[in-house]
Amino acid sequence: MTRTTRKRAYDSSSRKEGARLTRNAILDAARRLFLEKGYAAATMPAIAHAAGVALDTVYATAGKKPALFRLLIETAISGEGTTLPVEERDYVRAIRAETNAAEKLRIYAKALRSIQQRLAPLFRVLQGAAPLDPELAALWKGISERRAKNMRLFAADLDATGRVRPHLSVAKVADIVWSMNSSEFYLLMVEDRGWSPKEFEYWLLDAWIRLLLEP
Repeated sequence: MTRTTRKRAYDSSSRKEGARLTRNAILDAARRLFLEKGYAAATMPAIAHAAGVALDTVYATAGKKPALFRLLIETAISGEGTTLPVEERDYVRAIRAETNAAEKLRIYAKALRSIQQRLAPLFRVLQGAAPLDPELAALWKGISERRAKNMRLFAADLDATGRVRPHLSVAKVADIVWSMNSSEFYLLMVEDRGWSPKEFEYWLLDAWIRLLLEP
């Protein structure tokens, strides 16, 4: 490898790392301001200032305000610094590799607690902003529909273990899990009723086992 080739590789790697750090700074600042001030009051110039970057950098990195909020939602769901397809998430792979029905539910309940700790506060912001912004309303509707589709896959995987109660169809199992894994449900129990996230996780697992599986 020539010196020029090594220098180019180094420069490319440095630029990628710099872009990643900038993106993370923007996302961290945006999340903090959206949670502190609400969607409307968290302006793009304020986010740029909090992130220590130029306003044009925010737009170039994340797009306009609705796109930035979408990115926060998607990264909260994936648990990564970037969006991640559902089939590539570690907990989904673990669920699909597991053969025991109760253990599948345990893996998912644990993952869901972590997801909702990141996602539910943003959903609270979205609840207040969506009625005033059709783009945000469409964002949450799309995420809800995608979650329902993923739950049908999860329910089919659970049903394949032979442990699901015989009177429950795959569609019914999917609907039950979909309703109980929502940000709305998490906020009701954790924020409104004062449960800890761990208590929510353990209760959810126990409820799913009792509702969905044969004794």
